[in-house]
Amino acid sequence: MAEVVRARVDAWCWAVRLFSTRSAAGKACRAGHVRVNGERAKPATLVVPGDEVVVRGGAWDRTVIVQRLIVKRVGAPVAVTCYLDRTPPPPPKEQVTVVAQRDRGSGRPTKRERRLTERLRGHTNR
Repeated sequence: MAEVVRARVDAWCWAVRLFSTRSAAGKACRAGHVRVNGERAKPATLVVPGDEVVVRGGAWDRTVIVQRLIVKRVGAPVAVTCYLDRTPPPPPKEQVTVVAQRDRGSGRPTKRERRLTERLRGHTNR
């Protein structure tokens, strides 16, 4: 089998399990959520070993360096050998004020309980 020299970024991201489907990888590229070496990547953008791929998803950015090129999807243990993960650790969660919580299984709040909760939150209608 011949060694792959170049690979499309959408196919590579799908093959190394950064996306669950190839079409999701293509959509993310078209939406501008994938960058290769700092430049916005189209689905057909070619990647080579050493390229930096940044995938934006929700509240996190995943930064990986291409180590090996593959175009067929592989298992997770093999996939992690194809890139070097440079994703920074998530920031520590700040102490959040505790919101009143209901006991699990206690059902929906009554009208009286809703009014009390709204009054505590400062949403007074009267």
